Amino acid sequence: MVASRVVPGRGASVGPLRLADVDPPEPPGDGWVRLRPRLAGICGSDLATIDGRSSRYFEPIVSFPFTPGHEVVGDLDDGGRAVLVPVLACAARGVEPPCRQCATGAINRCERVAFGHLEPGLQTGFCADTGGGWSTSLVAHESQLVAVPDGLSDEAAVMVEPTACAVHAAGVVGAVDTVAVLGAGTLGLLTIAALRAGTGAGVGTVVATAKHPVQRRWAVELGADRVVAPGELARAVRAATGSWRLGAQLTGGFDVVVDCVGSAESIAQGLSVVAPGGTVVLVGMPGHTALDLTPLWHRETSVRGCYAYDRADFEAALDLVAAADLGRLVSATYPLDRYPEAVEHAAAAGQRDAVKIAFDLRGERRR
Repeated sequence: MVASRVVPGRGASVGPLRLADVDPPEPPGDGWVRLRPRLAGICGSDLATIDGRSSRYFEPIVSFPFTPGHEVVGDLDDGGRAVLVPVLACAARGVEPPCRQCATGAINRCERVAFGHLEPGLQTGFCADTGGGWSTSLVAHESQLVAVPDGLSDEAAVMVEPTACAVHAAGVVGAVDTVAVLGAGTLGLLTIAALRAGTGAGVGTVVATAKHPVQRRWAVELGADRVVAPGELARAVRAATGSWRLGAQLTGGFDVVVDCVGSAESIAQGLSVVAPGGTVVLVGMPGHTALDLTPLWHRETSVRGCYAYDRADFEAALDLVAAADLGRLVSATYPLDRYPEAVEHAAAAGQRDAVKIAFDLRGERRR
């Protein structure tokens, strides 16, 4: 959209996103319950969708009209609170037997996200049948719910889903000596926290890139050894590894680069500073990009995708959110009727000295 090219997030006011009174979704079968959101976060994938920047790859695995919102903590009818595991895998879709991926617990790799008794949708918040977190009511399968401990605030609980993504990323990184984390938005900061919490099985030096002062402060507090501007990363990697420089390419580099941005520029930068034989892990959602892949061939490097999480990642995320007090990263909340402001704030969070922006549904009337 033209508006989003001028001001990121402006698609909320001129695009297809609307606030409306609609009938709440009905549970599609046994094992489904109603979840009434209390807080629902605004994610980078939500912003990309609103601004018309999502890849056409998603067309067969999304159904319309959908209600956005997959970072959710809400109330159940039994009085308890739960966080949503939004992936709509075989169990939620009533697919029996489950696909090979779900059978091993890898719900993030489910092969049936467009099948079963639900409309297509890789996650709640992108499926017409389930509703989404930016509302007063959605439906969830019992396999999608994780109970929230009484001592955990709503602000902390709404951080569990993005933290689970970071925990999964840290597990992919594994035990290495050097890691560069590109980007210090919500996902980048949580990845630093997960790497330092030991979920990555032991990581040595962590260098992060950050554009804004608030991001630099949080990156250091959450465990980065050094934080630099994106344009200073090559120099920092050279200092840490003794690499030489050939044009834009270093002769050496870090063992792993975790890209939490997902742009053509960030992926190219990752390839330029990763060591021969190293791996660039794509945690941020990349769109349609054009890249020179010669470094993959010449230096035997790898680019690996890293999407979502499994149930164990969610359980670990609950512990990490509590231990590191990650609810502090919720910078502002908005009622639903101020959704254009909320989306624009989320799109400009770093430059506005913020991290996570969320909708507060606790005082909303039922729509």
